[in-house]
Amino acid sequence: MKALIIAVSLALSLASAATAHAQAAPASTIEIMAPWARATPGGARNGAAYMTILNKGKEADRLVAVSTTVAKTAEMHRTETENGIMKMLAVDAVDVRAGSQAVFKPGGYHVMLMDLKQPLVEGESFPMTLTFEKAGKITVTVKVQKMGAAEDNMGHMQQDMGNMKTE
Repeated sequence: MKALIIAVSLALSLASAATAHAQAAPASTIEIMAPWARATPGGARNGAAYMTILNKGKEADRLVAVSTTVAKTAEMHRTETENGIMKMLAVDAVDVRAGSQAVFKPGGYHVMLMDLKQPLVEGESFPMTLTFEKAGKITVTVKVQKMGAAEDNMGHMQQDMGNMKTE
């Protein structure tokens, strides 16, 4: 009887590990690196999130939608300067070429978080789901950095990489 209980426990453990492995090692060739956001002051209605999207595959993909629980709306935007005036423009999608990356950083592409439900607080984190044409949905954990946080000269935050999973 004891051997049967051990055998069943082992079988369940192996099945559970296989399921966890399948979620942790998706067939997707898209990888999200260092998702982060700046803390916002109390009363702020908007914020922004940044990351690097790496396409390790042989086919291009497109980021077509973004959602999160911390804001009523999340949109992809890019910042550009025209005639010396900086402005933000909403974009419908962001292409990620095969073997390349798309960098979301201050002053460039970013995810605009509009109508925040609460302030973004340094040290906290929140989930954000990215929807790709081919890779499908990828949910990442966005880490909130201090107000005024900036990237390093390599285009990445100097922080731990966020957790990633696919849906």
